[in-house]
Amino acid sequence: MKTRMVGWLSFLLLLAAAAASWAADAPKLALQAGDLVAVCGDSITEQKDYSVLIEDYLLMCRPAASLRTVQAGWSGEQAPGFLARLARDVLVFRPQVVTTCYGMNDGHYGPMQPATAAVYRKAQQTIVEQLKKGGVRVIVVGSPGVVDVDAYRRAQPGQAAVYNKTLAGLRDIAREVAKDQDVLFANVYDPMMDVMLKAKKKYGSAYHLAGGDGVHPAHNGQLVMAYAFLKALGCDGRIGTISATLSGTTAAATAGHTVVATAPGSVEIESTRYPFCFFGNPASPDSTRGVLEFLPFNEELNRFCLVVSDAKPAARYQVTWGRAGKEFSGAELAKGINLAAEILDNPFAEAFQKVHQAVRVQQNFETPLTKDLLHNLAQRHAKDSESQRAKTAAELVKQDAELFAKAAAAVEPVRHTIKIEPLP
Repeated sequence: MKTRMVGWLSFLLLLAAAAASWAADAPKLALQAGDLVAVCGDSITEQKDYSVLIEDYLLMCRPAASLRTVQAGWSGEQAPGFLARLARDVLVFRPQVVTTCYGMNDGHYGPMQPATAAVYRKAQQTIVEQLKKGGVRVIVVGSPGVVDVDAYRRAQPGQAAVYNKTLAGLRDIAREVAKDQDVLFANVYDPMMDVMLKAKKKYGSAYHLAGGDGVHPAHNGQLVMAYAFLKALGCDGRIGTISATLSGTTAAATAGHTVVATAPGSVEIESTRYPFCFFGNPASPDSTRGVLEFLPFNEELNRFCLVVSDAKPAARYQVTWGRAGKEFSGAELAKGINLAAEILDNPFAEAFQKVHQAVRVQQNFETPLTKDLLHNLAQRHAKDSESQRAKTAAELVKQDAELFAKAAAAVEPVRHTIKIEPLP
């Protein structure tokens, strides 16, 4: 127990030094209309969770038009292993954007060794070089995340502290490679560590952020990972702003939203751009809601705002959005409230889940697609000519594109009404 407490204190000191770095402003939006984003990594990526959340965001929150995502995770993989399969499993999709997340396996689950650091650095450098040669415009080198301070090797106190120190070292190498190669860096480690320690203070030590096994995050930790990559890509979080008056005489909406009708204290909107939605019991690691008070996802990536210009500053108002509502002051409404953060059970939830499931169907296909059908194409079609194998690969990629098209088509317009009623 004493060893574990020392580890916790060391992590808190590390967090104090790192807080400014992980919360720093992200670069300008790196995505362009029509980009294909390949999300690559080890078994944590193959879980198809943070990769699905990224695709959810790119499809529904729409930082740029017509974005597509493909998932290419491989269980147990280390950075050199990805390098060996990069061309046949990833570049075949001709992505404009590639994110990588390696290090969890590269550290070999023990103290950092000089040889470990050297192999990881060289592999990361070569991956970036090969992606550039392959025509990838935007490369995001992601750091590894963390192991859970309670769930990781429960019978061996202190081991989580040892391995998180190794993972922090690999984070630093990933950052240095990204800087040296002039590509983007996603700091996954620091927000995961910060959120994990804060969430455990509220929910208890059994609330794991890096998974029940201490390594593979549940939905809570996966949301933190998605946040890190979306920030690295420069997503600014401006989902939309609805401007209204209590009189109902005027109302306006930003791009992706159209005012359908107005009435005193009410405005009806049709939206093709969704705010990000969160589900589940906040106290469960399988929910994306429990970490929101410790992670600035809504503040930085998910702002769907209501501004009421003629609300009386000292008065109180009930804002109802769909079936749920909340009370605000007139001053808050005049300044603007973030509906996406304030009312989680909102009119987009059902539509969001529909798209989410279609995305999961697509990414479920992509695991056998990249790990078998494309990876073993030469062996499966050994008798075919090179041109025939290329045609087969193109047909497989086309099947994936068709599944993506179904997910994209599921993003249908949502009609919703916002009511603003003065309280006695």
